[in-house]
Amino acid sequence: MQPVKIGIIGTGQIGKLHLDRYQQIPGVEVVAVCDVYAAEAQRVAQRYGISQVFTDLRELLAVPEIQAVDICLHNNFHEPATMAALAAGKHVYCEKPIAGSYIDGLSMVQAAAAAGRMLHIQLSQLYTRETKTAKQLIDADKLGRLYHARSMGFRRRNRPYVDGYGTPAFTQKETAGGGALLDMGVYHISRMLYLLGNPAPERISGQIYQEMAMHEERRTSSGFNVEEFAAGFVKLAGGITLDIAESWSIHLGGFEGSSIVGSEGGVRFPGSMSEGNTHEFSFHTTIADLDIDGSIDLELADLRRRRLSAYPDAYESSEHHWIAALRGEVALLPTAEIALSTMLISEGLYLSHEWGREVTREEVIEHSLSRSVSL
Repeated sequence: MQPVKIGIIGTGQIGKLHLDRYQQIPGVEVVAVCDVYAAEAQRVAQRYGISQVFTDLRELLAVPEIQAVDICLHNNFHEPATMAALAAGKHVYCEKPIAGSYIDGLSMVQAAAAAGRMLHIQLSQLYTRETKTAKQLIDADKLGRLYHARSMGFRRRNRPYVDGYGTPAFTQKETAGGGALLDMGVYHISRMLYLLGNPAPERISGQIYQEMAMHEERRTSSGFNVEEFAAGFVKLAGGITLDIAESWSIHLGGFEGSSIVGSEGGVRFPGSMSEGNTHEFSFHTTIADLDIDGSIDLELADLRRRRLSAYPDAYESSEHHWIAALRGEVALLPTAEIALSTMLISEGLYLSHEWGREVTREEVIEHSLSRSVSL
């Protein structure tokens, strides 16, 4: 097996998480890292045994042996870094969300297609046992015609920086583009879109909030100008609907899990509670005029899937899937297209809040503004 040679752009928290994942995948060699903070880049390179260290991503992109880069930067840096990597002939794996705005994400998707290179977006919820089991039920037509989904994400009081976690870069539109919706909501919305077959968003209505008290000194120093809670409703192509609730901070003990329903059955994902989950993944249907609420042995289901697969690790994580696709073992899931639809929904929710009414897909695209920053 020829090693897959990767370059990492960004050695912060997310970059280290990706490096840990690559260490679990045989035949992956991270040959270079890049970060504007030279001392941190050197420290990370020493910790992970990486030989080449750069502070200018263009120098990393000039390394011939690098097949693909992994972009672990803040949201508004995704588009310029991706465009530079594609221009250098590299395949690109990029952190979520796809970019800081829809128009930037669209530029990335179009550039990847034009360059004939793969663009993969980190959507970790696509690889959970719950998602794979739901997909198996849907593919077997056990849910029938899908018509509604619910995307739920809960944190009780865990806003970045102001609640003691992360940096101010997460709380400013200038670097993050948005708050809870772009930080966590992207995971839950993208999972629902994936299971629904990624139908096009047509009309979007939403509201965002920043209502709860926060440490005043940290409020000021963070420049906190993004949402802590977002709610929305989306009409998708084919008469499908999606409702959304995503919280960084809210005065509740928890949310029920995301769900998806069809004419023949439905599934519910585990919910998030301050005291722990209130329920497990469940499947609901009617048999012989009897209402059935069923549980599934997810561990056994995953074991069987792996045993029957030619490449059992190909869907173990976003990084495992990326490497399997680079090796040509499996086709890359359409994560870029799903992430782009997710961004359109998110941006549509922001626009709906600003305008005080429902907005159309066309209006979102027309009014999407680039948030890319110079590298």
